[in-house]
Amino acid sequence: MIDFLPETEEAAASIIREHAAGGRALAIYGGNTRSGFGNAVEAEGRLRSVGLTGIVSYNPGEMVMTARAGTPVSAVEAALAENGQMMAFEPMDHRPVMGTSGEPTIGGVFAANVSGPRRFIVGAARDSLLGIRFVNGKGEIVKAGGRVMKNVTGLDLVKLLAGSHGTLGLLTEVTFRVPPRPKAEETVVISGLNDAEAANAMAAAMAQPVDVSGAAHLPMTVSWKFLDSTLSEGEATCLRIEGLHGSVDARATKLAAAMAAFGSVTRLEHGESVRLWRDIRDVAPYADGTMRSVWRVSVAPSLGHQLVAALRLEAGIDAFYDWQGGLIWMRMEADPEAELIRRYIKTLGGGGHATLVRASAEARAAVSAFQPQSEPVALLSARVKQKFDPAGILNPGKMAET
Repeated sequence: MIDFLPETEEAAASIIREHAAGGRALAIYGGNTRSGFGNAVEAEGRLRSVGLTGIVSYNPGEMVMTARAGTPVSAVEAALAENGQMMAFEPMDHRPVMGTSGEPTIGGVFAANVSGPRRFIVGAARDSLLGIRFVNGKGEIVKAGGRVMKNVTGLDLVKLLAGSHGTLGLLTEVTFRVPPRPKAEETVVISGLNDAEAANAMAAAMAQPVDVSGAAHLPMTVSWKFLDSTLSEGEATCLRIEGLHGSVDARATKLAAAMAAFGSVTRLEHGESVRLWRDIRDVAPYADGTMRSVWRVSVAPSLGHQLVAALRLEAGIDAFYDWQGGLIWMRMEADPEAELIRRYIKTLGGGGHATLVRASAEARAAVSAFQPQSEPVALLSARVKQKFDPAGILNPGKMAET
């Protein structure tokens, strides 16, 4: 497969126009760190944004950054760290769990709407995105909020492109919010709770006036892989507090006292807490060097443990919970079991969807990696795709997340 590495937006547009004219498909990539995510795309070449690099503008006082899509996430984070700021949505690094290399790009983060543990209180990556530039499937350069595309007036292009996985266009530039980084953090850990008890404890913690910014439950099968000396003795329910030093200590003390009603409580100080949530963010337990199927399942927080309990009776699975139980990372011991997982999600009600993050090539060819859309949504998606990419050359066969 040929790699196309344009260094300007105009060069990228020219490549897309040429392929659209000939009806030749292009696979859209950034740093290639999510290679193997979703269903495979059959294409003549890979159009990559890695040549479109550099921070275009950054005013810490305004808490906004604009960067070209191929800019490494590490460069963005370094610039933000110098000014005590961050990407609030905490994007995960897929390399450990996917077994890939390369450098994640800021465009790839938004194209895949990559969001970490803080997502359930600050929103997803798309909620921090303020503006974009992209090249659509006709080779037209579009700026959100400026040029209005024919027949799509009223669509929020910024939100539409975020999470579209390159099916609507190649992102070339992104503008996003960068709030202050917390000065301190601690994690309150409740030991020994089963999944249902942990769901109740996390719900009670969220009701406390202490601003919990992370809520995860690690069953015994995975807890020993996090901070061995601290979380190696059994189940761990983890609650993060962030902010100013004095405030964090006071709120963590209050939370620990409230959580003592559920079980034995310990506290992790700043350094251990940062490492713990980085590993939760990056799905460290399943960065095992295998291609065993890994699912990212989103459900109502009160239903997550019920879904896992039902699946454990019928399939070999391992799982842990983030987002107060609303996000389940699930590793299968054998087959992906897509039909079984999605049937149980539907049976439980309350919405929800399952995305196949990692699997063998054979498994990815056999199942839909993204949640099948309802007929009305599928029809709308097809209409939008037709307007943005009438020749159907951008990541054909790959459906975007909802």
